[in-house]
Amino acid sequence: MMSSLSRVLAVLMKEFIQMRRDRITFAMMIGIPLVQLLLFGYAINSDPRNLPTLVELGDDGPTVRAIIQAMDTSDYFDIQGMIAPDEADDMLRTNRTAFILVIPPNFERDLLRGERPEILLDVDASDPVAAGAGSGAFPQIIANATAQFGGSTPVATPVIHRRYNPAGETAMNIVPGLLGIILTMTMAMMTSMALTKEAERGTLETLLATPTRPLEVMAGKIAPYVLVGATQVALMLLAARYLFGVPFLGAPFAFIIAVALFILVNLSLGFLFSTLARTQMQAMQMTFFVFLPSILLSGFMFPFAGMPAWAQTIGEGVPTTHFIRAVRSIMLKGADMADVWPNLWPLMIIFAIIATLALTRYRRTLD
Repeated sequence: MMSSLSRVLAVLMKEFIQMRRDRITFAMMIGIPLVQLLLFGYAINSDPRNLPTLVELGDDGPTVRAIIQAMDTSDYFDIQGMIAPDEADDMLRTNRTAFILVIPPNFERDLLRGERPEILLDVDASDPVAAGAGSGAFPQIIANATAQFGGSTPVATPVIHRRYNPAGETAMNIVPGLLGIILTMTMAMMTSMALTKEAERGTLETLLATPTRPLEVMAGKIAPYVLVGATQVALMLLAARYLFGVPFLGAPFAFIIAVALFILVNLSLGFLFSTLARTQMQAMQMTFFVFLPSILLSGFMFPFAGMPAWAQTIGEGVPTTHFIRAVRSIMLKGADMADVWPNLWPLMIIFAIIATLALTRYRRTLD
């Protein structure tokens, strides 16, 4: 019995020593649960409030001011300014607002005549979760705000116009976002494991012995996976259209540019991981460390505008955030290149940073 216990203790000590030497794996074991705890505890909000709201002011008066004040002091809307009538479509299409309150001309005059004029809430319903709470509270907010002018009888008729996803179908929001999530997982993981596999098998030394430059190695390694990523996108577009009925209303060229940039970002990220990891297991763990924020902080599952400011700041640095915005705008809102450009140039900057780090790290390994 004592002999058996001593052997168990010996194996135990060996595992602790091995764990201490494998610092990357140990860091992932501690880091991933900690990140999950922080994100789910503080950043994730399935009931978003204080979403950005703009006002198209066609008339002004005491009732209009009471309505705007009531909306701004509620937990659902954050009045951020006024817009002209010709700006409304552009603001919704480019994701710069979630709601637009439209006050029609002669609103106050019609109220005095007892005509119960309509007051419109234009809603970006491409994300049903983000749009749901505010849309549901809007009629009651209008009723409360106008009660002092009409007693118990409503003086205005609230009308809700759900844009881009009138039926509130979850697939309209989830399926385009899945493009970003699947590409993030597969592209980064496949690339990181490909080069790490060569290091484990000993074939990387042959590659390092050749006069091939780091940029040439990187280009040669990621080029085949560009075709794999394009194939994945084509299959998902077919499934989105014919299985889930998701439309494609925007510019194909803008979509191609967004997909190409995003694939390059993830492939260069995988290449960077391969220069840091010593085993395929470590490379896979690094991929999941990036995969988690891509799901939780990109607006894929939870409304981006409903997150706290610090989580939004981190989310802006996640490539998937910008890609999902661009793809949803193109597919659901009919966006073109100019509309999605604010989400393309961050992808270019992220790609340049990651590629530079990957090449620098690879050059160090040649030493």
